[in-house]
Amino acid sequence: MAQYKFIGANVAEEKNPFRIAQQQFDEAADFLKLEKSLREKLREPARVFQAKLKIKLDSGKTKEFEAFRVQYNDARGPCKGGIRFHPEETLDTVKALAAWMTWKCATVGIPYGGGKGGVICNPKELSEKELERISRAYVQAFWKHFGPDIDVPAPDVYTSGREMAWMLDEYEKLVGHKSPAMITGKPLELGGSLGRDAATGMGTVICIREAAKHLKLDLKKATAAIQGAGNVGGWTGKLLQQMFGTKIIAISDSKCAIHSENGIDIEKALAHKEKTGALHGFAGTKCITNEQLLELGVDVLVPAALENQITKENVSKLKCKLIAEAANGPATKEADEFLKKSKIFVIPDFLCNAGGVTVSYLEWVQNRTGYYWKLNEVNEKLDAVMTKAFHSVLDFSEKNKIYTRTAAYVLAVQKVAEAMRLRGKA
Repeated sequence: MAQYKFIGANVAEEKNPFRIAQQQFDEAADFLKLEKSLREKLREPARVFQAKLKIKLDSGKTKEFEAFRVQYNDARGPCKGGIRFHPEETLDTVKALAAWMTWKCATVGIPYGGGKGGVICNPKELSEKELERISRAYVQAFWKHFGPDIDVPAPDVYTSGREMAWMLDEYEKLVGHKSPAMITGKPLELGGSLGRDAATGMGTVICIREAAKHLKLDLKKATAAIQGAGNVGGWTGKLLQQMFGTKIIAISDSKCAIHSENGIDIEKALAHKEKTGALHGFAGTKCITNEQLLELGVDVLVPAALENQITKENVSKLKCKLIAEAANGPATKEADEFLKKSKIFVIPDFLCNAGGVTVSYLEWVQNRTGYYWKLNEVNEKLDAVMTKAFHSVLDFSEKNKIYTRTAAYVLAVQKVAEAMRLRGKA
């Protein structure tokens, strides 16, 4: 692969996710020659809410947890976005994720705006009862800003259907009536949708399938490495193996990555992790670092962990043909400048990982109508949405000879900007 120098490489690399999101937006705005008033409005969130959640711990002590909810833009519909519980959560991360959610919903053409929420806490150090108190306190803090036609939360990092059930129950207590469509990612018994657990991984695999066709890459003979063994990384790995027989030679969790040139049975590896608490020690594999995983010689690389994993320090060492960004913001802006000029095909994050919000939308529709689809119907609808969105981005990229991320941004920003104009908010 050709080597590229970074301009201003002696300057500290920008790793603030919101600044990165703004820089990416600016590139699309420049391409569209977006008017100044709209550019200013779309560079910043419409509303930011903050609260201190005072929680009684099991020990009897009281502790405060900082919480956020960001509503970035609602020109195309109610805000939509997950709530993550993470010890390193920041307001700028939540703002970036809300911005990306805005563009994600527009990219796949679902009638939502973008939002995001977070609580600074370490779920691994909290009991189930403490997590329930935080979940209910979060709703108590922000419930007036939630609702099926206002802002619809969902699970995210370290949250699941369990937390959504607590939040739904608390919200319904406060409003005094049933409202299953106010939150998605719920357990099936409370109005959740079939296919939701696998949705982000399924959407990622659909995008990989379409990109492989474009690149003339046979997924049955391809190799892959997956950074992250959570819901998204786990399902992406399982589905790649089940649907195509792709050989996955590495997968990682927060402690280490496991590697085997002979391939890893992802289902068995995840069962080992469930039993022991880590991937480390899975039979037939050796431990490597997350950094080494990214640099393996594979056809498909799937960053499915946190932000800023591909940086200016490691991007020139990547040996893959295709990057499927299942995580939000896995590449820094400086790394992205390198990827633009490289031969690596990138499926940008807010296209690649839009399967989750797409099935959340289908869940919301089912809740509002009271009619629920079978799993194959949900998956067919998801496939249709993701395939159409992928080819819209690919066609625009090729027609205008621009990078795939820029193409996705331009298409998304164009839709949101037009909605703003039609509402007289330009």
